[in-house]
Amino acid sequence: MPIYEYRCANCGGLVEVLVRSHASVPDCPNCGSPLAQGRQFSTPNVLSGEARRPTGRTCCGREERCGAPPCSEGGACRHD
Repeated sequence: MPIYEYRCANCGGLVEVLVRSHASVPDCPNCGSPLAQGRQFSTPNVLSGEARRPTGRTCCGREERCGAPPCSEGGACRHD
């Protein structure tokens, strides 16, 4: 589920909301008014670290593991 940022039309406050659909957007927690229909932005799903590495490969992309991890140092692969 994405997190959207809505701006309240009444008080101007910004509210982050975990949204399943536009119908589930709550009222402003600051003043109780309905939040604006349009979203300000959606937070992207950014993968980092282990999550972005290909499955079954090392950090440098090779199949075999290095003898002394991490397998890269200073941006250069130890295998090269």
